[in-house]
Amino acid sequence: MSLEKLREWVGRTRAVEDLVTPFPVRALSATLDEPDPDPVAGDALPPLWHWLFFLEAARLSKVGSDGHAERGDFLPPVPLPRRMWAGSRFAFTGEPLRIGETARRTSRIKSVGPKTGSTGSMVFVTVEHTVAGSRGTAFVEDHDIVYREAPKPSERQREPKPAPVDATWSRKIVADPVLLFRFSALTFNGHRIHYDQPYVTAVEGYPGLIVHGPLMGLVQMELARRSNPGRIPRRFEFRALAPVYAGPAFSVQARQEPDGSVTTWIADSNGGLAQLGKATFQ
Repeated sequence: MSLEKLREWVGRTRAVEDLVTPFPVRALSATLDEPDPDPVAGDALPPLWHWLFFLEAARLSKVGSDGHAERGDFLPPVPLPRRMWAGSRFAFTGEPLRIGETARRTSRIKSVGPKTGSTGSMVFVTVEHTVAGSRGTAFVEDHDIVYREAPKPSERQREPKPAPVDATWSRKIVADPVLLFRFSALTFNGHRIHYDQPYVTAVEGYPGLIVHGPLMGLVQMELARRSNPGRIPRRFEFRALAPVYAGPAFSVQARQEPDGSVTTWIADSNGGLAQLGKATFQ
């Protein structure tokens, strides 16, 4: 399909409502190994924890070979086989969502554009999500998705550049298959690269199970906000730079900047920079 035809999807919208219930919040706290109190009605939903809600439940007959819903409905039918979460940008403009309320997410295809990289042709799709609760818009997210060519026989994973070593705060996270399964289940993410070892190695050409980009983005935001109690997040962004694979522990790190912002990053088990982000607070 031509790029011109794919761009016909720009402007398409979809809206979904969901009830913000306590169990997924409690389950994610447990998955992140946090000693949080049990959530109750009225508690504010932490930033990025909305990924537990508004979940797409495609019928099994409408799921593609990679485990994702088939393309061509809301998302454009990009003909490249490999799909990854490339990053997100958030503007927290209103009151947070709260447990017990009904919330609404309105999604719009914002852009579709080509790019050529070291592994060949790519297509980037940006989806704008506006999330509102009973008190109006809570935040707006721009979500970048990248589609890539099938692996070539000669393709080799590039070594990431070294991660910074001047973190103010840091935490080690064991990237085992249990963590990946739990996060996939909580977010109803059927993408086989996170749980199907034969598929991810033989079909998509990666050396092992891949840690979810949004999981790493979420723990970046978590480290920043938990290290700054009492401060209200206003913006957060993260960008994927290199995959992190299941097995050894990776490190989520953050640095307090002179202007009050917090730079966050993910360092893989070898100290390579896998993801970079920034949080700003009120």
